[in-house]
Amino acid sequence: MVKSFKQQGSVIIIVLWTAVLLTVLVTAMASKVRLSAQTVVHNRDASWNWAQLMTAVNFAEMELMLERMPLPIGEEREESEEGELLSPAYRFDGEDLELNYPKNENMAVRIFDHAGKINLNRIPRRNMQLLIEKLLGGEEAEPEQVQDLLAAWTDWTDLNDLEGLNGAEKDYYLELEQGYSPRNNPELDTVEEILHVRGFAELLEGINLDAAFTIYGNARTVNLNVATREAMRLLPGLDDELIETVIAYRQLQDINNQAELAEIIPLENLQELTQWLGTNTSNIYSLFVYPRQDVSDRPGAVQVQERGEDTAQPRDSVRQAYMEVIEVRSGNALPRVYKVDPYGVLPDTAPARVEEYGIEF
Repeated sequence: MVKSFKQQGSVIIIVLWTAVLLTVLVTAMASKVRLSAQTVVHNRDASWNWAQLMTAVNFAEMELMLERMPLPIGEEREESEEGELLSPAYRFDGEDLELNYPKNENMAVRIFDHAGKINLNRIPRRNMQLLIEKLLGGEEAEPEQVQDLLAAWTDWTDLNDLEGLNGAEKDYYLELEQGYSPRNNPELDTVEEILHVRGFAELLEGINLDAAFTIYGNARTVNLNVATREAMRLLPGLDDELIETVIAYRQLQDINNQAELAEIIPLENLQELTQWLGTNTSNIYSLFVYPRQDVSDRPGAVQVQERGEDTAQPRDSVRQAYMEVIEVRSGNALPRVYKVDPYGVLPDTAPARVEEYGIEF
């Protein structure tokens, strides 16, 4: 009898352990199946989103090509509230665009004309000095430090290995922990190359270089109608309040001449700024496309009103996006792509901060 009970107990234990093992196996298999299903769904969504993103990229490129075509018969240019004609080319200042070819509503497209950036390959030596002085504190900048940085820049962009006074040439750079040779050419290959010049990595720390600078085109000036905040912050004569004033003004009407600028910028500041300014646009653009994120229901969400819109739109919180730098020369030829960055960092795309600075027109 005792032996029979022991056998029954052993059977029960074996059955229980078998049930436990089967439960573990079934759970593991179910988790694996669920994970596989989720992977399939995510791959499907990623493929769909990528297709929508590239469609928006192509439509944005066509938008720039259409810009170089004559207006259709009967279509008139947009006007400001004062009845002045608005240049459609000034739409490419980073606003969230509605395209002629309808894209997926979830895809945001922002285009930045490089006429709104500082061209490192065309900047005059005097302007580079003024830029350095502003970054070092303006009137409080130490003249010796300014001249050392300017000398290093000059040695990097000249055509020889002769070291200028307090400059830096091949011997200096080769002795670094990871040595390299200076460019010795005024044509930089990338915007980031400026960080290799002695002292400039510290000088430009924290600045979105691609938003502030360009190396493409031949422009020596900056067009405030399409200028990025990052570029304007480097221009002598502009402080944060004046920058927001310029952005608020251009959302209402175009800036066509210095007389109009004089209405919003004090004369003393305008005198510092004048030599930097131009009204030309360029053929070079930075194009950003990304899935929009609606934050309208989140605490602290900001409502944005873009140029020409009657109602405010919820601002997205995206900071990185698919980016291309392209050149568009005509309306019947595809753009030339110079750079692709799937994780490009967006410039500051916020609307004018009129309430923060109490700006009124």
